[in-house]
Amino acid sequence: MTTELPAIVDAAHTSTLALLPAWLDPENIVRSLGPFALIGVCLIIFAECGLLIGFFLPGDSLLFVTGLFVAGGSIGTPLWLTCLLVAGCAFLGNVTGYWIGRKVGPALFNKPDSKLFKREHVDKTHEFFERYGARAVILARFVPIVRTFITAVAGVGQMDQRKFFGYSAIGGVLWAAGITVLGYFLGRVEWIEKNLDLMAIIIVIISVIPIIIEYLRSRRSKVREGRATDPVN
Repeated sequence: MTTELPAIVDAAHTSTLALLPAWLDPENIVRSLGPFALIGVCLIIFAECGLLIGFFLPGDSLLFVTGLFVAGGSIGTPLWLTCLLVAGCAFLGNVTGYWIGRKVGPALFNKPDSKLFKREHVDKTHEFFERYGARAVILARFVPIVRTFITAVAGVGQMDQRKFFGYSAIGGVLWAAGITVLGYFLGRVEWIEKNLDLMAIIIVIISVIPIIIEYLRSRRSKVREGRATDPVN
């Protein structure tokens, strides 16, 4: 990168240093890759969405910073193409994770005394996906670690392929392209530039709220079912 980093990127760097080691700092990652920055970002997004070892990677903040770099000219690829590439890699990552779970999963359950996996968990996962498929796969995109493992779990539970791939495509666009666009445009707002830490917290809260609501609804439903099955005194 030959152009000077925009001030917003420097602010992002400062705010994330306290939370992440230098080698996981999104600004450091993008800057160190130079002209191959977008390729590196795409590979990281793919790994986080599809390879179980990628659960620790900073997907959300990396996408946001990528948007900042595109806005500042440090990444010369047009915004539309950048969004297309990162969304595509997010989708391909999910497809890969799904097939890893589908192919490796059955072998894991051949041992009934497995400490890591149990058949009943697979059955419950399959039932969960059948009931909340769209919300589960799409919302999981916005939850770190969960978005990595849910793909393999869907494969182990043998969720319907068309359903999973369709929801993964929608989630990939909303998450990967959405956060990149968010970084591109919000990074130009002065208030955002001065309050990156607060914005990061707000984004996390907004993304988690639907999952909390779904959890509370599920608990309420279980309570009602329990009351309905209790014998009348």
